[in-house]
Amino acid sequence: MSTISSSTKSLPDADPVYDLIVVGSGFAGCMTALNFLEDTKTQGKAAKVVLIEAGKDGERCGASRWTPAFFRLDKNNKFDSHFRNEMKFGSNGLADQAYCEKLEAEVPNTVKFLLDHGIIVQHQDERNVYLGFNTGQNFAKAEGGGYAIILKLFKYILSFPNVDIMWETNAEELLTQDDGTICGVKVRKNDGRFAKVFGDQVMLSCGGFEGNREMLGRYVGPRAEQLGLVAPGLKYNTGFGLKMGLQVGAATAGSFHGLHCELVDTRSSKPEATVWGHSFGIVVNEHSKRFYDEGNRSLFATCEVIAYETWRDQNQKAYFITDAPIMDRFRPGWVYDTTDLDPEKGDTIEDLAVKLGLVPQELKKTVDEYNASINGKEFNPMALDGKSTFGLTPNKTNWAAPIKVAPFYGYPLTAKIVFTFGGLKVDLDSRVLSTTGTPIPGLYCAGELSGLYYNETVHPPCSSALRCLTFGRLAGKSAARDL
Repeated sequence: MSTISSSTKSLPDADPVYDLIVVGSGFAGCMTALNFLEDTKTQGKAAKVVLIEAGKDGERCGASRWTPAFFRLDKNNKFDSHFRNEMKFGSNGLADQAYCEKLEAEVPNTVKFLLDHGIIVQHQDERNVYLGFNTGQNFAKAEGGGYAIILKLFKYILSFPNVDIMWETNAEELLTQDDGTICGVKVRKNDGRFAKVFGDQVMLSCGGFEGNREMLGRYVGPRAEQLGLVAPGLKYNTGFGLKMGLQVGAATAGSFHGLHCELVDTRSSKPEATVWGHSFGIVVNEHSKRFYDEGNRSLFATCEVIAYETWRDQNQKAYFITDAPIMDRFRPGWVYDTTDLDPEKGDTIEDLAVKLGLVPQELKKTVDEYNASINGKEFNPMALDGKSTFGLTPNKTNWAAPIKVAPFYGYPLTAKIVFTFGGLKVDLDSRVLSTTGTPIPGLYCAGELSGLYYNETVHPPCSSALRCLTFGRLAGKSAARDL
């Protein structure tokens, strides 16, 4: 932390003072900047803003530019009212319920903002997969994914005359006045040299620490280096936002050992090559043994837990196995076609095992035992159908369809990290709170860097993009009021 004397306002023209400094150019950062610019313009103020981004101009840096941007919405763009209860249950009561309620209340306004700015929100009336949301089996996504959202928001941001973008610039330290008020950031430019950027308010929206192996090892634990990144832009999420906040006495929230990860196709080089449909078959380890109840809850509710267990306990190797009726039902479609590669296929389970690199006799034994243990209930992927197994360890609670009809299909899988959970504690206006519970003057935080999720893998799916967008929007409006 660098302390600046109270004469900061009298800096020479070579060192402009910005009204708002935004660190990070993802969902939260762009929404903060654009809402700040629009609101100050409405107030008749000519605000000056700078966005500081570690990535290169034209590069898909960070997480927002890679995500498919799934939204937990009903057909009227209302947020799932069960979200706050799921957060309470999954966090053992630790998650900030007021924050979750604020998110639910504000999401419709966020979606309206996106629509008003030319972003197309596509709704999907899902009639093939039980979602587990209170949205009438509806969810949505932005046309073109997160990259399209960022491009559109940037277009509006750059239409304002008093905006600077600092690419290839890493914010590494907060500047403060003698009384602790934030007054800027110390940055490292792409030539390795430091510079100081001064401003009245600072937004930290530069992601978590999934791109920092040292911090992953320190917080998440041993073998965290085995977790690859689900998209290349995450390499820029190196934890500097967290470091900067801690240096000025920020409080923390969220589980620092927790993270959101997904099972991706091991063969694919495509970012976000997630295989979602683990619920509709079995998942085995490198010894052809099942290790998780694939039908424990809804597909989205269990996707990160099984990925986490693959990393933690299964040597980062898992294999999804199913048969023709399942593939015929769900392909083409998002359940199995987010990867760019077709599944491996065999006329027998033994043939499939060879293609996946498994011992044929071991996989055949597991599949036979699984088939013999299934009850007689009807398979229904649109509900928790109770079609389960008995006598296995672990049993499968729902969707235990037999694997008997050739050809047989499989995907080799590994876990990759999407984002980390631990972060800075904020209030409902995204102001960073100190360890005493009072806001740190001039400091905001939104997005992944603001801690919310607790325990190893409790992240209600299809909510993180909306959280980043919503609290970035609210932060921008709050910063405009405080100008």
